Amino acid sequence: MGRTREAAGRTTLSGIPLEPVYRDRPSSPGLPGTPPFTRGVHPTMHRGRLWTMRQYAGFGDARESNRRYRYLLATGNTGLSVAFDLPTQMGFDSDADRAQGEVGRAGVAVSSRADMATLFHGIPLAKVSTSMTINATAAILLSLYVLTAEGQGAPRGDLRGTVQNDILKEYIARGTYIYPPSASMRLTVDLLAFCAESMPHWNALSVSGYHLREAGATAVQEVGFTLSNALAYLEAAAQRGLSVDAVAPQLSFFFAAQSDLLEEIAKFRAARRLWAELLEERFHPKDPRSSMLRFHAQTAGVTLTAQQAEVNAVRVAYQALAAVLGGAQSLHANALDEALGLPTEATARIALRTQQVLAHESGVANTVDPAGGAYAVEWLTEEITERARRVIAEVDRRGGAVSALEKGYPQREIAESAYRLQREVEGGARLVVGVNAFRSEEPPVETTRIDPGLEKRQVSRLRAFRAKRNAAKVRNALTSLRKAAEGEANLLPLIHEAVKASGTLGEISDALREVFGEHRPREVV
Repeated sequence: MGRTREAAGRTTLSGIPLEPVYRDRPSSPGLPGTPPFTRGVHPTMHRGRLWTMRQYAGFGDARESNRRYRYLLATGNTGLSVAFDLPTQMGFDSDADRAQGEVGRAGVAVSSRADMATLFHGIPLAKVSTSMTINATAAILLSLYVLTAEGQGAPRGDLRGTVQNDILKEYIARGTYIYPPSASMRLTVDLLAFCAESMPHWNALSVSGYHLREAGATAVQEVGFTLSNALAYLEAAAQRGLSVDAVAPQLSFFFAAQSDLLEEIAKFRAARRLWAELLEERFHPKDPRSSMLRFHAQTAGVTLTAQQAEVNAVRVAYQALAAVLGGAQSLHANALDEALGLPTEATARIALRTQQVLAHESGVANTVDPAGGAYAVEWLTEEITERARRVIAEVDRRGGAVSALEKGYPQREIAESAYRLQREVEGGARLVVGVNAFRSEEPPVETTRIDPGLEKRQVSRLRAFRAKRNAAKVRNALTSLRKAAEGEANLLPLIHEAVKASGTLGEISDALREVFGEHRPREVV
């Protein structure tokens, strides 16, 4: 055991060698709120305003998820984060053949404007910030959300929140894409342009390193590949004629909070610094907000274990601490039972209380960048910055993020990192409590179960919705969308009109499939 601990303690989780002690700092990290924002994007950070406590939730149908959202808000959530089921993410209505058995399983089923209205019934969207983890169908879901908000009397220009809309990481690590990359990038930029014009308080793109990390990326790769993807979006927007200062302030980022505490704190600081430097080098923004990397963090789902599930609560607390010390603008803390199933109300409450204890009892929010100046943290910040720069340079050498993923480069690199880490765990060089060390029998954990009759009820409601609408109006709207997709016009207004005419998510996605086709990935070797 002593030999194993010694070996594992000499590198970070990402394999960066560590010295036994650091005797000085590489350089001064500057002040919070000043470029390159190493110490935070705001001068007062959490001392001035706490991070948004945004617990990710969604399961079953819109009614079930609405009850969970209202429960979370009542217990202290300060923002909502919507998880959609796989059919919704892939552009299929709940009654599609390919949706069978998946309706409401991995998130909430939303096929129509009626579903979206039910999802947020009794929740004032003018006052609540909402994040939606949705990518291939982001434009449709945002249109449904806007229509629901306007039905409540909330103008779209006042809405606050985020739609993920990061399609590149889907090709790299997650897989919920529909269209080929070029068509998907068009939709992403369409949404950016739409929000720049009419939704100034909305984050139109959340560039996600979280899913890359969950797939096996190191901290360095998470920063490098994520920032490369973000650069690709800005370049695509520039080609459309959008200025960096019109688009970059709409970008937010989404990172994992993994278990290596010091490395994670340094990773967040390095990402902020590197993004500011890259923006200045490549785009020369005039608005200082363009260079600010604002990010949401989620504790690492991949670290949750089915064995001794109660220990997950401890893991989550330390990972949440890393995100807060790293300067997150919003945070989701995983529930302890998520390796086994959807969180119960009790475990969701414990996860939220973890954040609240951090905010109000731990004292870490009382000082701006409390880890700043620590020799090991500053050294790791420098090291991750330089290593991530090398990752970005390699992506650039391969033609940029889109070209690199089409050639399978980030996929291969991440797969190799995942393999190395798994070998370390299986060989005992990395200890995982309850899995390869300190094992013991624990009582089973109660998990949330989806009502087996839910899918049938959801399908019945959807078919009743279709039966009541003006079918000719829907056909006309979908025809207009198809024609626009064949040209170069921004598709967001056409999608919004199709939603307004009561077109469903699947129908709108199918209209675009007819024009764009579906992506068939090449095998990565």
